[in-house]
Amino acid sequence: MNAPTPPLQWTGTDIDVGARLLAALMQHAGARPGVAIEGADLLALARKAHPRDAMLGRALPLGLAPKLQFIAAFCAQYGYPDLATLVLPRVPDPAVASHDWAGTAVSAGVQLLTFAKLAHAAVPARFKARAEKPADIAWYAYFRSHRAACEAVTGEGKKEIINLIMAGLDPESALSRVLAAQAASV
Repeated sequence: MNAPTPPLQWTGTDIDVGARLLAALMQHAGARPGVAIEGADLLALARKAHPRDAMLGRALPLGLAPKLQFIAAFCAQYGYPDLATLVLPRVPDPAVASHDWAGTAVSAGVQLLTFAKLAHAAVPARFKARAEKPADIAWYAYFRSHRAACEAVTGEGKKEIINLIMAGLDPESALSRVLAAQAASV
């Protein structure tokens, strides 16, 4: 099996949080077949299962797109209905409601370990994780010299930029990703 090729380069955070969200979506799909879920509610469901996961604790609905791409790629790779379609504003795939998620949980869990390992191997070496303080300093330095480009960043956008810099992106790439996410959520 080859490493998955994401439409947007995943970070280690996208992969790790995406894996946690996948498990939460499988639980949701099994308990409430075909029922869509808000991104914030999905994050709350995943946090309930992983209360001490700091990376998941910092995740924001604004930053869900690459995590959902990870989930969609996993489902496509292993022939599962696309669980990512359950997250609003998407339209749930009818096949998600009819799939036996409880019956495939164990095999999907094993497949997810392999898929995540391959996805991690495809993360560029230049994506070096940073602690929050250095990420905040890097963002502030970028912001000071690019104020006009940063005008449209919301408060949640700034938090997501810090998350992305912590995940290894440079400030310019983080800004670009957040501005695209903000535009898509309008």
